[in-house]
Amino acid sequence: MNASRARFVRRLPLLGGAAAGTVLLLAAPAFAHVSVQPGEAEKGGYSTIAFKVPNERDKASTVKLEVTLPADHPLASVMPQPVPGWDVDVTKSQLDKPIESHGNKIDEAVTKVTWSGGKIEPGTFQQFPLSVGALPEDADQLVFKAVQTYDNDEVVRWIEEPKADGGEVESPAPVLRLTEPEEDDGAAASADAANTGDAEDEAAGGPESDGQETAAADSGDTTARALGIVGIVAGVAGVAFGVLAGRRRTT
Repeated sequence: MNASRARFVRRLPLLGGAAAGTVLLLAAPAFAHVSVQPGEAEKGGYSTIAFKVPNERDKASTVKLEVTLPADHPLASVMPQPVPGWDVDVTKSQLDKPIESHGNKIDEAVTKVTWSGGKIEPGTFQQFPLSVGALPEDADQLVFKAVQTYDNDEVVRWIEEPKADGGEVESPAPVLRLTEPEEDDGAAASADAANTGDAEDEAAGGPESDGQETAAADSGDTTARALGIVGIVAGVAGVAFGVLAGRRRTT
């Protein structure tokens, strides 16, 4: 083996390590983006979600997070939970089309929530909770666009919506998937029992028919008893009358 070939062989581990490091560096943003937890909630309900913000920088801290709420599906109720060490600012805007919530028409809604004043150190993360609702019933997901700012004035925009084909994007926005409400097992069992009872009543003539037949039977028994008593009284009276009449004839 000549000298140049030997040097190349010795450099292979270094080249391999550099290539692996490059792959990890390129893949890091995909794993360290701002996300929403949990990743799904039921349609039409209220849910507490949290924006998970990791710090993927080695020499800078995250000092601000701005989350823009979807304008195509405004939420009537948005309430942030206090996060120690952080200030929160809630921005409301007029709606082009009012929405209805609990019988009331609402013409403005929260469009942006901003947390600032705190610090997410390198190698750590912070969660920023929100109570939101009512979630839309005519959508399968909500996209929240987030902007992450560092103390070195670097700004990272997590605003790219998911691709229709499911492909990856470079700076994905936090996405909350909306699922169909689960049916309550207790309510379903009660409904099944009620349906079964109705079917049995119909097969037997119905609950009203049973009541009418029972009432008729009770009425018939009462009449028969009354007639029996009247007959007994009449018989006793007839015997007494006959005895008295016999005594008179004898006298």
